[in-house]
Amino acid sequence: MPTYDYECDACHHAFELFQSITAKHIRKCPECGKLKLKRLIGAGSTIIFKGSGFYQTDYRSEEYKTRQKAEKSSSTADKKDKKESKTTKKETKQNAKD
Repeated sequence: MPTYDYECDACHHAFELFQSITAKHIRKCPECGKLKLKRLIGAGSTIIFKGSGFYQTDYRSEEYKTRQKAEKSSSTADKKDKKESKTTKKETKQNAKD
């Protein structure tokens, strides 16, 4: 059941009311008693995801996670080797110029 916002045009009393979708909106203000109450158009509701469990990757097995870590560490080591080989090539070129 949704929560609706109401505001009185006479006394400007604003409040929320939890009522069924099929229920008619109320007209009488609970504060001043006048028939000037109107239901406001709300921003709507949104889904809020809190915690884990909403993505496919949240349910991966431990074996999968260890393989991924191993692949990441090996790719990091490969990048370091490439950087070192580039540095060595630059040093070789500089020594050849001198």
